[in-house]
Amino acid sequence: MKTINWKNAIIAGVLGTVLFDLVGLLITGNWWDIPGILGTKTGLGLAYGVVGHYSNGVLLAILFAGLEPSLMGPKWLRPILFVTAEMVALVWLFMLPLLGAGVAGIEMSPMMPVITFVRHLAYAVPLIFLISYNTKQVLATA
Repeated sequence: MKTINWKNAIIAGVLGTVLFDLVGLLITGNWWDIPGILGTKTGLGLAYGVVGHYSNGVLLAILFAGLEPSLMGPKWLRPILFVTAEMVALVWLFMLPLLGAGVAGIEMSPMMPVITFVRHLAYAVPLIFLISYNTKQVLATA
């Protein structure tokens, strides 16, 4: 039986979100743009946005850790496939249209699909290196 290494999954989620934000800063010149949007749209402020953003990063890493053995491809490709699928389904087809930016954010900027993809690839890097499993022997009882 394989179990999630919870500590590594949480660390990977936090580090991945930091990398996501750093790449966002490098590309857009804005730090914590996503937490700012979350805080503004909910009316709960930047602190809520930061907690929500980083919690989301941790939860996605934990979800990936649980799904990783079922994904195809080599270990380095699995996080890339996961974040790409998550980005298309949850960001391009749900979040950005909900924010009025259109599918993949194209109405906000023709570069938005590229920007979101590069940011999510940065998020995947710690998942590649930190997500691993502890194998436990399960004893069959008769």
